[in-house]
Formats: sequence, C-alpha cells, structure tokens
Amino acid sequence: MEKIASFTIDHLKLQPGIYVSRKDHIGAETITTFDLRMTSPNEEPVMNTAELHTIEHLAATYLRNDPKWQDKVIYFGPMGCRTGNYLLLAGDYESRDIVELIVKTFEFIRDFEGEIPGAKAKDCGNYLDQNLDMARYLANRYLTQVLYDMKPERLVYPQ
Repeated sequence: MEKIASFTIDHLKLQPGIYVSRKDHIGAETITTFDLRMTSPNEEPVMNTAELHTIEHLAATYLRNDPKWQDKVIYFGPMGCRTGNYLLLAGDYESRDIVELIVKTFEFIRDFEGEIPGAKAKDCGNYLDQNLDMARYLANRYLTQVLYDMKPERLVYPQ
C-alpha cells in the first residue's frame, strides 16, 4: 500500500502552525483539510484527551456559529496523535485565508466561561472527559506562541 499524504510530512521538522493538509475534489467542489498543529510533534508532551475534547466542543460550536464561515464548516476534531486538530472547510483555501478565523476561534476558547456546550450525558458519548482550564491554557498558548505572530514558515509544511 502507498503511504498516505499525512504520513509523508517530516514530523521531526514540523512546528505548531496552520497547514493545508490536503484538498479533495468531489465533483466540482473542493474540500480543504487544515492541520491546526498546536504542539511540536515528538518534542513536546501531547495534549490530554480531556482538554482536547473540550477544545473540540468549543471550537466546533464557535465555527458552526460564525456568520461568515458556518456554512463552510464540514468538520472540526482532534488528531489521533493529540498534537492538534483538523478543520475541514468546503472551498479551495490556503492557510493564510483562515488565520483570522483560527485566531477568533481560539480567543473564544481562551475566554470561555460557563458550561461547555454539549457536555451532558444526553449530548456526548464521553461527557465527563472535559478540562476547560487546560483547554483555555492551551488555546492561549497557541495564540501567543503561534497565531498572534504568524510566521510564513508556519503556514506551509516543512520540506
């Protein structure tokens, strides 16, 4: 079998950023998959499932309510390696096109207070696995270390 595209990225060089992971064409439509890399793979500890789960709930809620982007959001969810998240959008985009959206999303997470949307037994299959404090910490870290001063090399996968 051929190695899938995401396994061809040099994860020893990969740093936190926003990357186009792939573009899929379905008829005349394009789906752009973004790699929202929050930690440095194989260098830093991975995120725990509780905070990653909270980030998923909050980001998905924010993105699906954003007036400009809500109709383009296909999916937001964690990577299996727990170093970031995937965002799938309907349309043909580049990383620079969504920096503002990702900043607003992670500011929403950083500043969120109250009951986590969808964190009830009737709404979620693992509703107790949540950690708002760590989600807020990680969102702030991503904002201050990456998003607020986005470097061009953090928008294109390393070669």
